[in-house]
Amino acid sequence: MADLVVTSHGPVRLIELNRPEQLNSMSEELHSGLASVWEAVADDPGARVIVLTGRGRAFSAGGDFGIMTRVQRDRAFRERNVEEARRIITGMVRCPLPVIAAVNGPAVGLGCSLALLSDLVLIADDAYVADPHVQVGLVAGDGGALVLPLLVGLTRAKELLFLGDRVSAEDAVRLGIANRAVPRDKLLDEAMDLAGRLAALPVQALRETKRAVNLHLEQALATVLEPALLAERDSMHSADHIAVVEQIIASRVSRRAGGEG
Repeated sequence: MADLVVTSHGPVRLIELNRPEQLNSMSEELHSGLASVWEAVADDPGARVIVLTGRGRAFSAGGDFGIMTRVQRDRAFRERNVEEARRIITGMVRCPLPVIAAVNGPAVGLGCSLALLSDLVLIADDAYVADPHVQVGLVAGDGGALVLPLLVGLTRAKELLFLGDRVSAEDAVRLGIANRAVPRDKLLDEAMDLAGRLAALPVQALRETKRAVNLHLEQALATVLEPALLAERDSMHSADHIAVVEQIIASRVSRRAGGEG
């Protein structure tokens, strides 16, 4: 089964992150799929709206620690990872179709960025978002530094990015990160209903309005994205990041060994 699944529901394209046992953390296949899917769906003549969600109990836990370890050691893979991150961000901002995020569970790191970069966000009432890049020794370059200040203001954005604290569904709505909180068992139905409402609107008016509003994001793309991504790239093989990842992996191995004992 593919790590990224796209299905058609009339004019709606449902994009699902499909690594439920790994909390939809980023495999090589999933990351590269997210880099190319926006243009592919935009080229679909029958598509009008995108709904983005995760299968299982998480939206996306963000980085996979196995991938992080490879990124630390393999310069070519690191450069490819950054290029894909660039394409994910620009692809979402410039996708002409409106994107609705149905945040069904934790949205962490890149998972948080996927939610922030969506046009409308519905969040399960027991879900949360968090961007803990700094806590694992990384620069928050793949979305957070770009879009979060536009949503919540500079001071609040710095607090969320520096500390990486979890933002509950209720607080996400209060801060303007999400449009509304929804009971988990009704989330996808509400997202699809909302997508149907958008799909019924005049296509040109809706798409050009998205493009006009996203000119604010385009300004950030022109000034913030490249320095942020390059700074994150450089932090991917920093001593601090390597030490944190090794500590987390060792802790997980120890917990598994303890459980088996």
